[in-house]
Amino acid sequence: MTDPSCTFGALALECSAPFANTTLPRDAAAELAGHVAADLARLLPGVDALDLAVAAAGFDPAELLRPGWPVHVALADLAQRAPGRNGPRVLGFGSHDGAMPAQLTPDPGLRDGPLRLVPFVLHGDEGVVAAIGRQMEDVLLETGMAQAATALFAQEAFAAPLEHARYLSLNDLLAITAMQYEHAGIAPLWPIVEAALLAPGHEEWLDEPPEPLLHWTGSEVRVAMMDISAWLEAGFTPAGVDAGRMSRAYDQFQMRQRQFAAVLGSHGIAVCFDHVGTGQSPRGRVCD
Repeated sequence: MTDPSCTFGALALECSAPFANTTLPRDAAAELAGHVAADLARLLPGVDALDLAVAAAGFDPAELLRPGWPVHVALADLAQRAPGRNGPRVLGFGSHDGAMPAQLTPDPGLRDGPLRLVPFVLHGDEGVVAAIGRQMEDVLLETGMAQAATALFAQEAFAAPLEHARYLSLNDLLAITAMQYEHAGIAPLWPIVEAALLAPGHEEWLDEPPEPLLHWTGSEVRVAMMDISAWLEAGFTPAGVDAGRMSRAYDQFQMRQRQFAAVLGSHGIAVCFDHVGTGQSPRGRVCD
């Protein structure tokens, strides 16, 4: 998103069961890219003046929403190094002998989510890219449904029962993910994730007891790991918890820390556990 000659998006495939095929071979990748090109030409007038590159693989949203946008950047780099630069190109990158190009292999540990994303990159003249980027923000979330031919091809190629197929900008994906985190009960973590993605040079804190204490430093998230005495002393106990339930509340606090750390890890955000004992302030410490 920092290269003015590129803009990033994704074909979002909502499915009722995991993909049987998480990547497609090269011939299917080329066909999928052709479908995407036809859809985008209908939705975004003028887009056919740009190169289109599609990674024929289904990613979890967290894999695309990582600091530095590594999947999209890798796809953009492949597109810019691909031969045939006489005019706008439609490029589909798929697997060869079962292997995708570097950085374009979905994490098998994140394959079971109901939303899979096929990333694409548009590349070309900076003025055209800026205009198309504005169109993407204006129209894709509301009217960016894929054509039936695209959805049918994706369903057959990835061997997954699709419920919806639509196009999203990265900002659309950020907004949808924030909403999903709210529905999942982890909305307090989103500002940390958002800072790591959009403002990596700035600090961000989650300091809302009884939630875990987190600090995005600009390069990693530090998590204050308190023993039960320090936890009690620092005032992270939930309101209304009596002495008899304090130990269970502390166990739940630790589970919440692990949950937050796992979510951050899925976004490729480094986590450092900062152990804090009784008499030590959990705020402002530095990991050893």
